[in-house]
Amino acid sequence: MAKVLVLVIEDMLDNAELARKVLTARGYEVILAYDAESGLKTAIEQHPDIILLDLGLPDYDGQTLAGWLRDEPSLTKIPIVAVTAWPPETARQMVESYGCNGCISKPIDVANFADQIAAFLKPSPAS
Repeated sequence: MAKVLVLVIEDMLDNAELARKVLTARGYEVILAYDAESGLKTAIEQHPDIILLDLGLPDYDGQTLAGWLRDEPSLTKIPIVAVTAWPPETARQMVESYGCNGCISKPIDVANFADQIAAFLKPSPAS
């Protein structure tokens, strides 16, 4: 079975490394990007199975990057999950407005994080 490739776009090194550690322990392959530009470039080059997107990046905001990712034809079917410390209602509105598939609150729940990611990778009933 092929490994699932997860792109984590997160500017806070500790947060990125924690996500990487939790996901690799569960068998995921993880690529890290620390800003929007490198995240977009990596997504186009690597075609991950899922993108975890921080909303507060140093060069462009997460909403802008989500729009760029959704505008790239080769990435339209890849789930994008916002991982954010924003208030839940704000995060929910962003998810709806910018074409993300959902959100996960920070700080992540280490015990459940990999299962949360797996839920976004399951095909929808309409697929």
